Amino acid sequence: MAAQRAYTTHPLVLRRVSVRRVEEVTPRMRRVVLGGEDLAAFTRDGIGHPGFAAPGFDDHIKLILAADGDVRAALPAQLPHGIEWTPAEHRLTRDYTPRRVDLDAGELHLDFVVHGEGPAESWAAAAREGDELWFVGPKSSLRLPERLDWIQLVGDETALPAIGRFLDERPLDVPAHVLVTVSDDAARQDLALRDGDTVSWVLAEPGDAAALESAVRALPVPPGEGYVWAAAESRALLPVRRYLQRERKLPKDRVNITGYWHREEPAAPETEAAAEAGAAPTAPAEIPSPLPWLAARAALQLGVVDAVADTPGLSADALAARLGVPGPGISVLLPLLSAYDVVVDADGGGLRLGTAGEELLDDHEREEYTGHEADVLLALAHLAPALRSGTSPWRAASGATLYDTVAHDAERYGELVEECEQLVFLLTGLTADPLWEGVKTCLLTGPGSASMAAALDDAGRRPRLRIAEEGVPAEVLRGHVPAPERIDWTGGPSDVAVAAKALAYRTDEEAVRLLTRLAGWTGTAVLVEASRPDGLSPHAAEAALHAFTATGSPLRDSAAIAVLAERSGWRVERTVALGWGAEATVLRRA
Repeated sequence: MAAQRAYTTHPLVLRRVSVRRVEEVTPRMRRVVLGGEDLAAFTRDGIGHPGFAAPGFDDHIKLILAADGDVRAALPAQLPHGIEWTPAEHRLTRDYTPRRVDLDAGELHLDFVVHGEGPAESWAAAAREGDELWFVGPKSSLRLPERLDWIQLVGDETALPAIGRFLDERPLDVPAHVLVTVSDDAARQDLALRDGDTVSWVLAEPGDAAALESAVRALPVPPGEGYVWAAAESRALLPVRRYLQRERKLPKDRVNITGYWHREEPAAPETEAAAEAGAAPTAPAEIPSPLPWLAARAALQLGVVDAVADTPGLSADALAARLGVPGPGISVLLPLLSAYDVVVDADGGGLRLGTAGEELLDDHEREEYTGHEADVLLALAHLAPALRSGTSPWRAASGATLYDTVAHDAERYGELVEECEQLVFLLTGLTADPLWEGVKTCLLTGPGSASMAAALDDAGRRPRLRIAEEGVPAEVLRGHVPAPERIDWTGGPSDVAVAAKALAYRTDEEAVRLLTRLAGWTGTAVLVEASRPDGLSPHAAEAALHAFTATGSPLRDSAAIAVLAERSGWRVERTVALGWGAEATVLRRA
Protein backbone atom coordinates (compact mmCIF):
# COMPACT_ATOMS: atom_id res chain seq x y z
CA MET A 1 0.00 0.00 0.00
CA ALA A 2 1.07 3.57 -0.63
CA ALA A 3 2.26 5.60 2.34
CA GLN A 4 -0.11 8.26 3.65
CA ARG A 5 0.37 11.45 1.70
CA ALA A 6 1.42 14.50 3.65
CA TYR A 7 -1.16 16.94 2.23
CA THR A 8 -4.79 17.21 1.16
CA THR A 9 -5.41 19.65 -1.70
CA HIS A 10 -8.18 22.26 -1.97
CA PRO A 11 -9.67 24.18 -4.92
CA LEU A 12 -7.97 27.53 -5.47
CA VAL A 13 -10.57 30.31 -5.29
CA LEU A 14 -10.20 34.10 -5.29
CA ARG A 15 -12.33 35.47 -2.44
CA ARG A 16 -13.30 38.95 -1.26
CA VAL A 17 -13.90 39.66 2.42
CA SER A 18 -14.17 42.79 4.53
CA VAL A 19 -13.11 43.77 8.02
CA ARG A 20 -15.79 43.22 10.68
CA ARG A 21 -13.75 44.17 13.72
CA VAL A 22 -10.19 44.48 15.02
CA GLU A 23 -9.00 43.05 18.34
CA GLU A 24 -5.75 43.50 20.23
CA VAL A 25 -4.65 40.01 21.34
CA THR A 26 -1.47 41.28 23.02
CA PRO A 27 0.51 44.52 22.68
CA ARG A 28 2.37 42.73 19.87
CA MET A 29 -0.45 40.89 18.07
CA ARG A 30 -3.48 42.36 16.29
CA ARG A 31 -6.40 40.19 15.22
CA VAL A 32 -8.44 41.22 12.19
CA VAL A 33 -11.81 39.47 11.95
CA LEU A 34 -13.01 39.20 8.36
CA GLY A 35 -16.33 38.17 6.90
CA GLY A 36 -18.25 38.12 3.68
CA GLU A 37 -20.45 36.13 1.32
CA ASP A 38 -17.39 34.70 -0.47
CA LEU A 39 -16.65 32.51 2.55
CA ALA A 40 -19.73 30.47 1.62
CA ALA A 41 -20.30 28.84 -1.77
CA PHE A 42 -20.82 31.58 -4.35
CA THR A 43 -20.97 32.31 -8.07
CA ARG A 44 -18.91 34.94 -9.86
CA ASP A 45 -18.90 35.58 -13.62
CA GLY A 46 -21.00 32.47 -14.12
CA ILE A 47 -18.54 30.19 -12.32
CA GLY A 48 -19.64 28.42 -9.16
CA HIS A 49 -17.12 28.05 -6.34
CA PRO A 50 -17.21 25.96 -3.15
CA GLY A 51 -17.26 27.45 0.31
CA PHE A 52 -14.04 28.33 2.08
CA ALA A 53 -12.30 25.42 3.79
CA ALA A 54 -9.11 25.58 5.87
CA PRO A 55 -9.17 22.48 8.08
CA GLY A 56 -5.44 22.39 8.84
CA PHE A 57 -3.97 24.18 11.84
CA ASP A 58 -1.15 25.63 9.71
CA ASP A 59 -3.05 26.27 6.47
CA HIS A 60 -1.99 29.35 4.53
CA ILE A 61 -4.01 31.83 2.53
CA LYS A 62 -2.33 34.27 0.15
CA LEU A 63 -3.30 37.91 0.77
CA ILE A 64 -3.25 40.10 -2.34
CA LEU A 65 -2.09 43.69 -1.94
CA ALA A 66 -0.71 46.36 -4.27
CA ALA A 67 2.26 48.68 -3.90
CA ASP A 68 0.34 51.45 -5.74
CA GLY A 69 -2.93 50.83 -3.88
CA ASP A 70 -4.77 49.52 -6.96
CA VAL A 71 -5.59 46.04 -5.64
CA ARG A 72 -8.14 45.32 -8.38
CA ALA A 73 -5.40 45.54 -11.01
CA ALA A 74 -3.27 43.12 -8.97
CA LEU A 75 -5.89 40.36 -8.73
CA PRO A 76 -5.24 37.07 -10.53
CA ALA A 77 -7.67 35.66 -13.07
CA GLN A 78 -10.15 33.15 -11.67
CA LEU A 79 -10.42 29.98 -13.74
CA PRO A 80 -13.29 27.50 -13.37
CA HIS A 81 -10.93 25.34 -11.30
CA GLY A 82 -7.86 27.34 -10.36
CA ILE A 83 -6.01 30.66 -10.51
CA GLU A 84 -3.94 32.22 -13.28
CA TRP A 85 -1.43 34.75 -12.00
CA THR A 86 -1.45 37.25 -14.83
CA PRO A 87 1.40 39.78 -14.89
CA ALA A 88 0.86 42.70 -12.49
CA GLU A 89 3.70 45.15 -11.86
CA HIS A 90 2.56 46.33 -8.42
CA ARG A 91 1.17 43.08 -7.01
CA LEU A 92 2.30 42.09 -3.50
CA THR A 93 1.34 38.76 -1.92
CA ARG A 94 1.87 37.48 1.60
CA ASP A 95 0.93 34.14 3.18
CA TYR A 96 -0.95 34.07 6.50
CA THR A 97 -2.35 31.34 8.72
CA PRO A 98 -6.07 31.50 9.62
CA ARG A 99 -6.15 31.71 13.43
CA ARG A 100 -9.78 30.70 13.55
CA VAL A 101 -12.42 29.76 10.98
CA ASP A 102 -16.06 30.08 12.05
CA LEU A 103 -18.18 29.26 9.01
CA ASP A 104 -21.42 29.37 11.03
CA ALA A 105 -20.72 33.02 11.78
CA GLY A 106 -19.15 33.56 8.36
CA GLU A 107 -15.89 34.73 9.92
CA LEU A 108 -12.18 34.28 9.35
CA HIS A 109 -9.65 35.46 11.96
CA LEU A 110 -6.13 36.54 10.96
CA ASP A 111 -3.43 37.52 13.47
CA PHE A 112 -0.67 40.01 12.55
CA VAL A 113 2.51 40.82 14.47
CA VAL A 114 2.09 44.49 15.34
CA HIS A 115 5.73 45.53 15.19
CA GLY A 116 6.51 43.53 12.09
CA GLU A 117 7.39 45.17 8.81
CA GLY A 118 5.91 44.72 5.39
CA PRO A 119 2.77 45.44 3.37
CA ALA A 120 0.49 42.98 5.19
CA GLU A 121 1.45 44.28 8.63
CA SER A 122 0.94 47.86 7.41
CA TRP A 123 -2.49 46.93 6.08
CA ALA A 124 -3.44 45.32 9.38
CA ALA A 125 -2.19 48.31 11.38
CA ALA A 126 -4.52 50.60 9.41
CA ALA A 127 -7.44 48.16 9.09
CA ARG A 128 -10.87 49.57 9.88
CA GLU A 129 -14.37 48.11 9.76
CA GLY A 130 -15.52 47.73 6.17
CA ASP A 131 -12.04 47.62 4.60
CA GLU A 132 -11.77 45.17 1.71
CA LEU A 133 -9.29 42.29 1.45
CA TRP A 134 -8.81 39.73 -1.34
CA PHE A 135 -7.14 36.38 -0.88
CA VAL A 136 -6.58 32.97 -2.48
CA GLY A 137 -6.28 29.59 -0.82
CA PRO A 138 -5.43 27.55 1.07
CA LYS A 139 -4.08 25.23 -1.59
CA SER A 140 -3.54 22.32 0.81
CA SER A 141 -3.74 21.09 4.38
CA LEU A 142 -1.09 19.12 6.25
CA ARG A 143 -1.97 15.52 7.11
CA LEU A 144 -0.40 14.55 10.40
CA PRO A 145 0.58 10.91 10.98
CA GLU A 146 -2.21 8.94 12.64
CA ARG A 147 -0.26 7.15 15.36
CA LEU A 148 1.86 9.49 17.47
CA ASP A 149 2.72 9.72 21.15
CA TRP A 150 3.63 13.42 21.23
CA ILE A 151 4.16 16.52 19.09
CA GLN A 152 6.58 19.44 19.46
CA LEU A 153 5.42 22.83 18.16
CA VAL A 154 8.31 25.27 17.65
CA GLY A 155 8.23 28.81 16.34
CA ASP A 156 8.66 32.52 16.77
CA GLU A 157 5.87 35.09 17.15
CA THR A 158 4.68 34.56 13.59
CA ALA A 159 3.97 30.90 14.40
CA LEU A 160 1.66 31.71 17.33
CA PRO A 161 -1.54 31.71 15.19
CA ALA A 162 -0.85 28.16 13.98
CA ILE A 163 0.26 26.94 17.41
CA GLY A 164 -2.76 28.53 19.07
CA ARG A 165 -5.12 26.97 16.56
CA PHE A 166 -3.56 23.53 17.04
CA LEU A 167 -4.04 23.75 20.80
CA ASP A 168 -7.64 24.98 20.40
CA GLU A 169 -8.72 22.34 17.90
CA ARG A 170 -6.41 19.41 18.79
CA PRO A 171 -6.14 17.56 15.47
CA LEU A 172 -4.09 15.03 17.49
CA ASP A 173 -5.05 13.93 20.99
CA VAL A 174 -1.46 13.70 22.25
CA PRO A 175 0.69 15.81 24.60
CA ALA A 176 1.93 19.00 22.91
CA HIS A 177 5.30 20.49 23.82
CA VAL A 178 5.45 24.13 22.75
CA LEU A 179 8.52 26.34 22.30
CA VAL A 180 8.12 29.97 21.21
CA THR A 181 10.81 32.64 20.88
CA VAL A 182 9.54 36.19 21.49
CA SER A 183 11.36 39.50 21.45
CA ASP A 184 9.33 40.87 24.35
CA ASP A 185 7.48 39.28 27.27
CA ALA A 186 4.42 41.24 26.12
CA ALA A 187 4.14 38.82 23.19
CA ARG A 188 3.23 35.90 25.44
CA GLN A 189 -0.29 34.61 24.94
CA ASP A 190 -2.67 32.45 26.95
CA LEU A 191 -2.68 29.06 25.25
CA ALA A 192 -5.21 26.23 25.60
CA LEU A 193 -2.87 23.81 27.36
CA ARG A 194 -3.95 20.44 28.74
CA ASP A 195 -2.49 18.07 31.31
CA GLY A 196 0.73 16.67 29.89
CA ASP A 197 1.44 19.72 27.70
CA THR A 198 4.45 21.95 28.25
CA VAL A 199 5.29 25.46 27.05
CA SER A 200 8.64 27.31 26.97
CA TRP A 201 8.92 31.03 26.19
CA VAL A 202 12.41 32.17 25.14
CA LEU A 203 13.41 35.83 24.80
CA ALA A 204 15.30 36.36 21.53
CA GLU A 205 15.46 38.86 18.74
CA PRO A 206 13.42 38.01 15.62
CA GLY A 207 15.43 35.73 13.34
CA ASP A 208 18.04 34.83 15.99
CA ALA A 209 19.15 31.43 14.66
CA ALA A 210 21.52 30.66 17.53
CA ALA A 211 18.88 31.28 20.18
CA LEU A 212 16.29 29.18 18.37
CA GLU A 213 18.68 26.29 17.82
CA SER A 214 19.87 26.36 21.43
CA ALA A 215 16.29 26.32 22.70
CA VAL A 216 15.33 23.40 20.46
CA ARG A 217 18.38 21.42 21.57
CA ALA A 218 17.36 22.01 25.19
CA LEU A 219 13.92 20.49 24.68
CA PRO A 220 13.59 17.04 26.25
CA VAL A 221 12.82 14.26 23.79
CA PRO A 222 9.80 12.31 25.05
CA PRO A 223 9.67 8.54 24.57
CA GLY A 224 7.66 6.98 21.76
CA GLU A 225 6.78 8.13 18.27
CA GLY A 226 6.86 11.89 17.86
CA TYR A 227 6.48 14.70 15.35
CA VAL A 228 8.18 18.10 15.17
CA TRP A 229 6.48 21.07 13.53
CA ALA A 230 8.46 24.32 13.30
CA ALA A 231 7.86 27.72 11.71
CA ALA A 232 9.95 30.88 12.01
CA GLU A 233 12.35 33.03 9.99
CA SER A 234 13.62 30.88 7.12
CA ARG A 235 17.37 31.13 7.79
CA ALA A 236 16.92 30.71 11.54
CA LEU A 237 15.34 27.33 10.89
CA LEU A 238 18.28 25.94 8.92
CA PRO A 239 20.35 24.79 11.95
CA VAL A 240 17.13 23.44 13.52
CA ARG A 241 16.43 21.36 10.45
CA ARG A 242 20.00 20.13 10.40
CA TYR A 243 19.85 19.15 14.08
CA LEU A 244 16.55 17.29 13.74
CA GLN A 245 17.56 15.40 10.63
CA ARG A 246 21.25 14.75 11.28
CA GLU A 247 21.45 14.34 15.05
CA ARG A 248 18.00 13.32 16.14
CA LYS A 249 17.63 11.45 12.83
CA LEU A 250 13.91 12.10 12.54
CA PRO A 251 12.50 10.69 9.30
CA LYS A 252 11.05 13.12 6.77
CA ASP A 253 7.48 12.14 7.56
CA ARG A 254 8.01 13.13 11.20
CA VAL A 255 9.23 16.68 10.56
CA ASN A 256 7.56 19.72 9.02
CA ILE A 257 9.65 22.90 8.93
CA THR A 258 8.39 26.03 7.18
CA GLY A 259 10.03 29.42 6.76
CA TYR A 260 7.24 31.88 7.57
CA TRP A 261 9.24 34.98 6.72
CA HIS A 262 12.63 36.05 5.41
CA ARG A 263 14.78 38.62 7.14
CA GLU A 264 16.08 41.25 4.76
CA GLU A 265 19.69 42.33 5.13
CA PRO A 266 20.17 45.99 6.09
CA ALA A 267 20.49 48.32 3.15
CA ALA A 268 23.89 49.83 2.38
CA PRO A 269 24.34 53.39 3.75
CA GLU A 270 24.38 54.96 0.29
CA THR A 271 21.14 53.14 -0.59
CA GLU A 272 19.48 54.38 2.61
CA ALA A 273 20.61 57.93 1.86
CA ALA A 274 19.21 57.73 -1.64
CA ALA A 275 15.89 56.44 -0.32
CA GLU A 276 15.67 59.29 2.18
CA ALA A 277 16.31 61.75 -0.63
CA GLY A 278 13.49 60.20 -2.65
CA ALA A 279 15.73 58.74 -5.33
CA ALA A 280 15.40 55.14 -6.45
CA PRO A 281 18.64 53.19 -6.06
CA THR A 282 20.16 52.31 -9.38
CA ALA A 283 20.65 48.66 -10.30
CA PRO A 284 24.10 47.57 -11.42
CA ALA A 285 24.41 47.78 -15.18
CA GLU A 286 26.98 45.04 -15.61
CA ILE A 287 26.05 41.43 -16.31
CA PRO A 288 26.85 39.38 -13.18
CA SER A 289 29.82 37.03 -13.27
CA PRO A 290 29.21 33.25 -13.01
CA LEU A 291 32.26 32.87 -10.73
CA PRO A 292 30.36 33.07 -7.39
CA TRP A 293 27.88 30.44 -8.59
CA LEU A 294 30.70 28.11 -9.67
CA ALA A 295 32.55 28.64 -6.40
CA ALA A 296 29.42 27.83 -4.38
CA ARG A 297 28.89 24.71 -6.49
CA ALA A 298 32.46 23.59 -5.79
CA ALA A 299 32.04 24.28 -2.06
CA LEU A 300 29.02 21.99 -1.97
CA GLN A 301 30.57 19.27 -4.10
CA LEU A 302 33.78 19.18 -2.04
CA GLY A 303 31.89 19.21 1.26
CA VAL A 304 33.19 22.60 2.39
CA VAL A 305 29.80 23.88 3.53
CA ASP A 306 28.94 20.75 5.52
CA ALA A 307 32.39 20.51 7.11
CA VAL A 308 32.31 24.13 8.32
CA ALA A 309 28.75 23.70 9.57
CA ASP A 310 29.68 20.56 11.50
CA THR A 311 32.88 22.00 12.98
CA PRO A 312 32.93 25.82 13.15
CA GLY A 313 36.37 27.29 13.80
CA LEU A 314 38.35 25.07 11.44
CA SER A 315 41.48 26.59 9.96
CA ALA A 316 41.95 26.51 6.19
CA ASP A 317 44.63 23.82 6.56
CA ALA A 318 42.45 21.70 8.83
CA LEU A 319 39.56 22.03 6.39
CA ALA A 320 41.79 20.96 3.48
CA ALA A 321 43.03 17.96 5.47
CA ARG A 322 39.53 16.91 6.45
CA LEU A 323 38.29 17.05 2.85
CA GLY A 324 41.42 15.49 1.35
CA VAL A 325 41.95 18.52 -0.88
CA PRO A 326 45.46 19.94 -1.37
CA GLY A 327 45.92 23.17 0.54
CA PRO A 328 46.45 25.41 -2.51
CA GLY A 329 43.07 24.32 -3.89
CA ILE A 330 41.19 25.40 -0.78
CA SER A 331 43.18 28.63 -0.53
CA VAL A 332 42.13 29.54 -4.08
CA LEU A 333 38.46 28.92 -3.30
CA LEU A 334 38.15 30.58 0.12
CA PRO A 335 38.63 34.25 -0.88
CA LEU A 336 35.69 34.11 -3.28
CA LEU A 337 33.55 32.19 -0.79
CA SER A 338 34.37 34.83 1.80
CA ALA A 339 33.58 37.69 -0.59
CA TYR A 340 30.07 36.30 -1.07
CA ASP A 341 29.51 35.41 2.59
CA VAL A 342 29.48 31.64 2.09
CA VAL A 343 32.40 30.90 4.44
CA VAL A 344 34.00 33.63 6.56
CA ASP A 345 36.85 33.88 9.05
CA ALA A 346 35.84 36.58 11.50
CA ASP A 347 38.63 38.02 13.61
CA GLY A 348 40.91 35.08 12.90
CA GLY A 349 38.71 32.74 14.94
CA GLY A 350 38.52 30.10 12.26
CA LEU A 351 36.06 29.41 9.49
CA ARG A 352 32.31 29.58 9.98
CA LEU A 353 29.34 29.81 7.65
CA GLY A 354 28.17 33.21 6.52
CA THR A 355 24.57 34.04 5.67
CA ALA A 356 24.81 32.62 2.14
CA GLY A 357 26.49 29.48 3.47
CA GLU A 358 23.72 28.90 5.99
CA GLU A 359 21.17 29.07 3.18
CA LEU A 360 23.10 26.38 1.31
CA LEU A 361 22.34 23.98 4.16
CA ASP A 362 18.79 23.84 2.81
CA ASP A 363 18.24 20.96 0.39
CA HIS A 364 16.26 23.12 -2.04
CA GLU A 365 19.02 25.72 -2.22
CA ARG A 366 21.59 22.97 -2.81
CA GLU A 367 19.70 21.66 -5.82
CA GLU A 368 20.19 24.98 -7.58
CA TYR A 369 23.95 24.33 -7.48
CA THR A 370 24.38 20.56 -7.57
CA GLY A 371 21.17 18.91 -8.80
CA HIS A 372 19.45 18.46 -12.15
CA GLU A 373 18.60 22.18 -12.31
CA ALA A 374 22.29 23.04 -12.02
CA ASP A 375 23.24 20.58 -14.76
CA VAL A 376 20.72 22.17 -17.11
CA LEU A 377 22.19 25.58 -16.31
CA LEU A 378 25.73 24.37 -17.05
CA ALA A 379 24.57 23.11 -20.43
CA LEU A 380 23.98 26.74 -21.41
CA ALA A 381 27.74 27.03 -21.92
CA HIS A 382 26.91 25.36 -25.26
CA LEU A 383 24.07 27.71 -26.16
CA ALA A 384 25.72 29.35 -29.17
CA PRO A 385 26.72 26.11 -30.98
CA ALA A 386 23.31 24.62 -30.14
CA LEU A 387 21.55 27.58 -31.72
CA ARG A 388 23.70 27.25 -34.83
CA SER A 389 23.10 23.51 -35.18
CA GLY A 390 19.42 23.51 -34.23
CA THR A 391 19.86 21.07 -31.34
CA SER A 392 19.36 21.46 -27.59
CA PRO A 393 22.20 22.85 -25.45
CA TRP A 394 21.87 19.72 -23.29
CA ARG A 395 22.59 17.49 -26.28
CA ALA A 396 25.40 19.73 -27.46
CA ALA A 397 26.99 19.49 -24.01
CA SER A 398 26.48 15.78 -23.28
CA GLY A 399 26.09 14.10 -26.65
CA ALA A 400 22.71 12.65 -25.60
CA THR A 401 19.22 14.06 -25.23
CA LEU A 402 17.96 14.84 -21.76
CA TYR A 403 15.39 12.06 -22.12
CA ASP A 404 18.12 9.54 -22.92
CA THR A 405 20.01 10.68 -19.84
CA VAL A 406 17.03 10.54 -17.49
CA ALA A 407 15.81 7.18 -18.77
CA HIS A 408 18.74 5.38 -17.16
CA ASP A 409 19.35 7.50 -14.08
CA ALA A 410 17.03 6.80 -11.14
CA GLU A 411 18.38 9.70 -9.08
CA ARG A 412 17.86 12.22 -11.86
CA TYR A 413 14.39 10.85 -12.59
CA GLY A 414 13.61 11.26 -8.89
CA GLU A 415 14.54 14.95 -9.12
CA LEU A 416 12.06 15.39 -11.95
CA VAL A 417 9.38 13.72 -9.84
CA GLU A 418 10.13 16.13 -6.97
CA GLU A 419 9.87 19.09 -9.34
CA CYS A 420 6.39 17.88 -10.30
CA GLU A 421 5.09 17.61 -6.73
CA GLN A 422 3.52 21.08 -6.91
CA LEU A 423 1.49 19.90 -9.90
CA VAL A 424 -1.03 18.21 -7.59
CA PHE A 425 -2.31 21.65 -6.51
CA LEU A 426 -3.23 22.55 -10.11
CA LEU A 427 -5.07 19.45 -11.24
CA THR A 428 -8.55 20.14 -9.85
CA GLY A 429 -9.70 21.44 -13.23
CA LEU A 430 -8.60 18.24 -14.92
CA THR A 431 -9.98 15.81 -12.35
CA ALA A 432 -13.34 17.65 -12.47
CA ASP A 433 -13.54 17.34 -16.27
CA PRO A 434 -16.40 15.22 -17.70
CA LEU A 435 -13.89 13.05 -19.58
CA TRP A 436 -13.55 10.89 -16.43
CA GLU A 437 -17.14 9.73 -16.50
CA GLY A 438 -17.13 5.99 -17.08
CA VAL A 439 -13.33 5.71 -17.03
CA LYS A 440 -12.27 2.42 -15.44
CA THR A 441 -8.61 2.21 -16.48
CA CYS A 442 -6.01 4.93 -16.81
CA LEU A 443 -2.42 4.80 -18.03
CA LEU A 444 -0.17 7.42 -16.41
CA THR A 445 3.19 8.41 -17.82
CA GLY A 446 5.71 11.14 -17.05
CA PRO A 447 7.34 12.30 -13.80
CA GLY A 448 4.07 13.96 -12.76
CA SER A 449 2.35 10.57 -12.51
CA ALA A 450 2.48 10.46 -8.70
CA SER A 451 0.89 13.92 -8.52
CA MET A 452 -1.79 12.88 -11.00
CA ALA A 453 -2.57 9.74 -9.00
CA ALA A 454 -2.87 11.85 -5.83
CA ALA A 455 -5.16 14.37 -7.54
CA LEU A 456 -7.45 11.59 -8.80
CA ASP A 457 -7.62 10.22 -5.27
CA ASP A 458 -8.47 13.64 -3.80
CA ALA A 459 -11.26 14.03 -6.39
CA GLY A 460 -12.74 10.63 -5.57
CA ARG A 461 -11.81 9.33 -9.03
CA ARG A 462 -10.32 5.89 -8.61
CA PRO A 463 -9.81 4.14 -11.94
CA ARG A 464 -7.38 1.23 -12.10
CA LEU A 465 -4.00 2.83 -12.71
CA ARG A 466 -0.98 1.66 -14.62
CA ILE A 467 2.14 3.81 -14.50
CA ALA A 468 4.76 3.55 -17.19
CA GLU A 469 7.42 5.66 -18.84
CA GLU A 470 8.36 4.87 -22.40
CA GLY A 471 11.93 3.64 -22.49
CA VAL A 472 12.46 4.05 -18.73
CA PRO A 473 13.11 0.74 -16.96
CA ALA A 474 10.78 -0.22 -14.11
CA GLU A 475 13.70 -0.22 -11.67
CA VAL A 476 14.20 3.48 -12.39
CA LEU A 477 10.53 4.25 -11.76
CA ARG A 478 10.19 2.15 -8.64
CA GLY A 479 10.18 4.20 -5.49
CA HIS A 480 9.02 7.33 -7.34
CA VAL A 481 5.40 6.31 -7.96
CA PRO A 482 2.72 5.18 -5.52
CA ALA A 483 2.20 1.45 -5.01
CA PRO A 484 0.45 -0.82 -5.88
CA GLU A 485 0.02 0.54 -9.44
CA ARG A 486 1.65 -1.55 -12.14
CA ILE A 487 4.82 -0.10 -13.62
CA ASP A 488 4.69 -1.30 -17.21
CA TRP A 489 2.89 -0.94 -20.53
CA THR A 490 1.10 -4.29 -20.35
CA GLY A 491 -2.44 -5.11 -19.35
CA GLY A 492 -4.36 -4.14 -22.47
CA PRO A 493 -5.80 -0.83 -23.70
CA SER A 494 -6.79 1.95 -21.29
CA ASP A 495 -9.85 4.21 -21.32
CA VAL A 496 -7.62 7.26 -21.02
CA ALA A 497 -3.91 8.06 -20.80
CA VAL A 498 -2.42 11.06 -19.00
CA ALA A 499 1.10 12.24 -19.82
CA ALA A 500 2.02 14.48 -16.87
CA LYS A 501 5.05 16.65 -17.71
CA ALA A 502 6.25 13.84 -19.99
CA LEU A 503 7.08 16.24 -22.85
CA ALA A 504 9.02 18.72 -20.70
CA TYR A 505 12.28 16.80 -21.16
CA ARG A 506 11.68 15.29 -24.59
CA THR A 507 12.71 16.68 -27.96
CA ASP A 508 9.97 17.09 -30.56
CA GLU A 509 10.90 13.76 -32.15
CA GLU A 510 10.85 11.99 -28.79
CA ALA A 511 7.50 13.59 -27.98
CA VAL A 512 6.04 12.34 -31.28
CA ARG A 513 7.33 8.85 -30.52
CA LEU A 514 5.62 8.85 -27.11
CA LEU A 515 2.34 10.20 -28.48
CA THR A 516 2.37 7.64 -31.28
CA ARG A 517 2.78 4.87 -28.75
CA LEU A 518 -0.06 6.23 -26.64
CA ALA A 519 -2.29 6.14 -29.72
CA GLY A 520 -1.85 2.38 -29.74
CA TRP A 521 -3.19 2.08 -26.18
CA THR A 522 -6.08 4.51 -25.91
CA GLY A 523 -8.43 6.72 -27.88
CA THR A 524 -8.20 9.60 -25.38
CA ALA A 525 -5.03 11.17 -24.05
CA VAL A 526 -4.32 14.20 -21.90
CA LEU A 527 -1.07 16.16 -21.92
CA VAL A 528 -0.33 18.19 -18.78
CA GLU A 529 2.39 20.73 -19.49
CA ALA A 530 3.50 24.27 -18.72
CA SER A 531 2.56 26.34 -21.76
CA ARG A 532 3.64 29.78 -20.51
CA PRO A 533 5.69 31.23 -17.65
CA ASP A 534 4.24 31.35 -14.14
CA GLY A 535 3.19 34.96 -13.55
CA LEU A 536 4.23 34.83 -9.87
CA SER A 537 7.72 33.50 -10.53
CA PRO A 538 10.63 35.95 -10.39
CA HIS A 539 12.28 33.76 -13.06
CA ALA A 540 9.47 34.00 -15.61
CA ALA A 541 11.76 35.60 -18.20
CA GLU A 542 14.04 32.52 -18.06
CA ALA A 543 11.32 29.92 -18.66
CA ALA A 544 11.59 29.74 -22.44
CA LEU A 545 15.39 29.47 -22.39
CA HIS A 546 15.27 26.80 -19.68
CA ALA A 547 12.86 24.72 -21.78
CA PHE A 548 14.99 25.21 -24.90
CA THR A 549 18.11 24.10 -23.05
CA ALA A 550 16.44 20.83 -22.09
CA THR A 551 14.59 19.97 -25.31
CA GLY A 552 15.66 22.25 -28.13
CA SER A 553 12.17 23.80 -28.10
CA PRO A 554 10.90 26.80 -26.11
CA LEU A 555 7.86 26.36 -23.86
CA ARG A 556 5.34 24.53 -26.03
CA ASP A 557 2.09 26.49 -26.21
CA SER A 558 -1.22 25.10 -27.41
CA ALA A 559 -0.31 25.59 -31.07
CA ALA A 560 3.01 23.75 -30.71
CA ILE A 561 1.36 20.84 -28.91
CA ALA A 562 -1.30 20.66 -31.62
CA VAL A 563 1.41 20.24 -34.25
CA LEU A 564 3.01 17.37 -32.32
CA ALA A 565 -0.41 15.75 -31.83
CA GLU A 566 -1.26 15.88 -35.54
CA ARG A 567 2.08 14.28 -36.40
CA SER A 568 1.22 11.42 -34.03
CA GLY A 569 -2.30 10.61 -35.18
CA TRP A 570 -4.20 12.77 -32.70
CA ARG A 571 -6.43 15.82 -32.89
CA VAL A 572 -6.81 18.43 -30.15
CA GLU A 573 -10.32 18.38 -28.72
CA ARG A 574 -9.88 21.18 -26.16
CA THR A 575 -7.55 22.64 -23.55
CA VAL A 576 -8.25 22.98 -19.84
CA ALA A 577 -6.53 25.92 -18.13
CA LEU A 578 -5.04 24.73 -14.83
CA GLY A 579 -3.38 27.94 -13.63
CA TRP A 580 0.20 29.01 -12.93
CA GLY A 581 0.90 28.75 -16.67
CA ALA A 582 -0.10 25.06 -16.92
CA GLU A 583 -2.65 23.53 -19.27
CA ALA A 584 -4.17 20.12 -19.90
CA THR A 585 -4.62 19.35 -23.59
CA VAL A 586 -7.28 16.73 -24.31
CA LEU A 587 -6.51 14.64 -27.41
CA ARG A 588 -8.72 12.26 -29.36
CA ARG A 589 -7.35 9.72 -31.75
CA ALA A 590 -7.83 10.97 -35.30
